[in-house]
Amino acid sequence: MFLGARSTQAEYFDAERPPEELSAFFRALARVNRLFAFTEPFQRFLPQLLDNCGGCRSLSILDLGAGDGSLGRTLSAWASRQHWEWRITNLDVSLAALRLNPAGQNVAGSALAMPFRESSFDVVVVSQMTHHLADDLAREHLREAWRVARRGILLSDLHRNLLLYATLWLLCGLSRSGQTFRNDALLSVKRGWRVPELQQLAAQAGIPQAEVKLYFGARILLLASKQK
Repeated sequence: MFLGARSTQAEYFDAERPPEELSAFFRALARVNRLFAFTEPFQRFLPQLLDNCGGCRSLSILDLGAGDGSLGRTLSAWASRQHWEWRITNLDVSLAALRLNPAGQNVAGSALAMPFRESSFDVVVVSQMTHHLADDLAREHLREAWRVARRGILLSDLHRNLLLYATLWLLCGLSRSGQTFRNDALLSVKRGWRVPELQQLAAQAGIPQAEVKLYFGARILLLASKQK
């Protein structure tokens, strides 16, 4: 059945690519992300995850698979408008991607074995990165995220469904993003998640009482707090 099971095919940009290709990829990704308001779940649910407490005013946040750092820049600017200070550390395995964000606090490393002590950050966030991993690696990545988080984690990723696939197929065609980007975007949906799949991985990763839910059809969110 189409989209019945996660694809195991690697995406083109999962491997290192020339800087000019990578820069063009992130520009195309930014256009699609703006259309889907990719930062909105973090703006909405991070304060809720932390019980709308005054502790939101000052947070250390680790962004896993941060790429060019666009999520962190947007979140820190938004937090500043709330008169909050959110300090973002970007972790990515790609040095070329991190170089696109020279002003950021960047760390080159794997989300499967991070160079941080336990509870190093208040919150760990992950945006559209986990689907790049096979199930066993995704489980290890979740375990590592939970290890280095002091207060909780919030993950947003793609929901594997036909409507999102068709929508991206149309948007990528209209935006003339290029065949390579379009192929990767559609493959990302094929590698996306269903709620029971991510719920099971969270349980296997030792994350107690993780909440996994569908969000506006296009995303799946995983929220887990250590404050309960």
